[in-house]
Amino acid sequence: MQRRLTVVEGMALAQDIAQNWQQIWNFQARKGDVLLDTYPKSGMEEVNAMPSPRILKSHLPVHLVPPSFWRHDCKVIYVARNARDTVTSYYHFDQMLQFHPDPNPWENYLERFMKGEVGWGSWYDHVKGFWEMKEKHQILYIFFEDLKKTPLQQIQKVAHFLGKNLPEETLSQIARLSTFDHMKNNPMANNSDFPKEILNQSKSGFMRKGKVGDWKTMFTVQQNEIFEDDYRRQMEDSSLTFHNPK
Repeated sequence: MQRRLTVVEGMALAQDIAQNWQQIWNFQARKGDVLLDTYPKSGMEEVNAMPSPRILKSHLPVHLVPPSFWRHDCKVIYVARNARDTVTSYYHFDQMLQFHPDPNPWENYLERFMKGEVGWGSWYDHVKGFWEMKEKHQILYIFFEDLKKTPLQQIQKVAHFLGKNLPEETLSQIARLSTFDHMKNNPMANNSDFPKEILNQSKSGFMRKGKVGDWKTMFTVQQNEIFEDDYRRQMEDSSLTFHNPK
């Protein structure tokens, strides 16, 4: 399998995804569908067969979300994670993902991430895009760090956004079932049934650590300084701020 990326609409995509781009773009959302969108680590026929309302997952940036989602005023839940932890997690993930280019060495991958030359394109464009559109569409913007710090509060926020009035007992149960440790051992969440030709988890699991601040295990002092300068430059035009772990 060739591990190359193809640029589609200005965004780097794995070749097999790029080949099906028109099918993705023309996807027909239905009224009541909910889209869960994230930048990574942060089959359309099967989806079409799902009964409504559907909960759909995507890594698409806001400008490439199929127009039918906006036409039907679908609700979108967007989860954003700070840049340093994202690139650290994505680096380890791309070592498993067999249709993305080999991420090694780390220093080159970090540079590619800053330039947006990794699968699904620029993290900066992705997080800023949904942030800027949240006042125009039904978009709930949630931070990964808040999910780790105050899970019950964030789950309640999601329930309210979806128009659900859930008892505290149910919210607590959802919080318990959605903890990292529980989901890491859940085949429905850890992708353990994926064929190794697509996702080779022999060295590391799909769900690796799920920690805030894990970037410190990868960044050198110099890399952190360079990254910080670039981060400030790329984020200076946005009001979006993260609780970046120092």
